[in-house]
Amino acid sequence: MVLTAIFNNGWIAGNIHCQISGFLMGLSVIGSIFNITGIAINRYCYICHSLNYDKIFSKMNTVCYVVIVWVFTILAIMPNWFMESLQYDARVYSCTFAQSVSSLYTIIVVVVHFILPISIVTYCYLRIWIFVIQVRKRAKPDNQLKIKPHDFRNFLTMFVVFVLFAVCWAPLNFIGLAVAIQPSLGQAIPVWLFTASYFMAYFNSCLNAVIYGVLNNNFRKEYKRIVLCLFNIHC
Repeated sequence: MVLTAIFNNGWIAGNIHCQISGFLMGLSVIGSIFNITGIAINRYCYICHSLNYDKIFSKMNTVCYVVIVWVFTILAIMPNWFMESLQYDARVYSCTFAQSVSSLYTIIVVVVHFILPISIVTYCYLRIWIFVIQVRKRAKPDNQLKIKPHDFRNFLTMFVVFVLFAVCWAPLNFIGLAVAIQPSLGQAIPVWLFTASYFMAYFNSCLNAVIYGVLNNNFRKEYKRIVLCLFNIHC
């Protein structure tokens, strides 16, 4: 749809398609941050409260948590329909969230969709790092508190995913927050800065595959197998 808008110098698919495109885009973004938050809470419980982990994250509870995350995601995106905040933005050739529709709503969106989840994830990973440092400093750590190497690698992978997500999405969210607090800044912010922050945010999705490939052995093996298959070598 973006390529179509670029080639035609505008959105030609109609308002309904625009709303659907913006809704799906928002759903994927909010779903990503809420899932990152859920994973951080899971890792926090697994590493810092390992004795109670199986009870907290039983199979049934885990299914419930996944459902809750996506219910919250849908509820978080639904107000956009009523606020009519999903609009075509010529600067990025996409139907996306319009930060100028309502200052109060934009502030709520940034807080609920970005600042609050990032704060929760930061707390979880900070507590994990403190716990890891404390365990490693012990001369003879309790066997129950030992952190297995693969558990630490999994934690490190998700930590890097979180850091890059926060870095990539922070500029766009802070621009929206600044414009919401001081609407006059909307005209002062250069188009190139907004465009760069927008595409920087969505470029984050491309980085995840690289992160998993670098830090996860299973992903590396599968990437290698795919490459060999593409060149018909030991497929």
